Amino acid sequence: MPSMRALRASDELARELVARLVRVGLASLGVLIVLAGIAVAPLPGPGGLPVIVVGLMLLLRNSFKARRTFVRFQHAHPKMVFPIRRLLRREPEILLVSWQQVLRIERLIVPRKLRFAIKTRRRFRRR
Repeated sequence: MPSMRALRASDELARELVARLVRVGLASLGVLIVLAGIAVAPLPGPGGLPVIVVGLMLLLRNSFKARRTFVRFQHAHPKMVFPIRRLLRREPEILLVSWQQVLRIERLIVPRKLRFAIKTRRRFRRR
């Protein structure tokens, strides 16, 4: 009959194996959610970004390699990753990030004379 020490070791090994399987499963689910968010992103509305953020949350919390890759990408492209990092916080600033993205997209696409969001922001600041 096995000793108590051997039973504890086998229980610990089983728990570690289950924990690793759960971590791999959650990381895989995170990847699938990120891919779904990318697929939804071209549709009108902000549907893709929140889905991508949820997938990244799962992926970054359960994969050390993905976390390292994300940190490297953040150091290489801080302006692109900053809105995502703000959404990954415990209390995300969803409205502020959305407004900042609207201003950035407007600056890229709309001619200076027709920019609506900047004029609206200036009107509300005066009040």
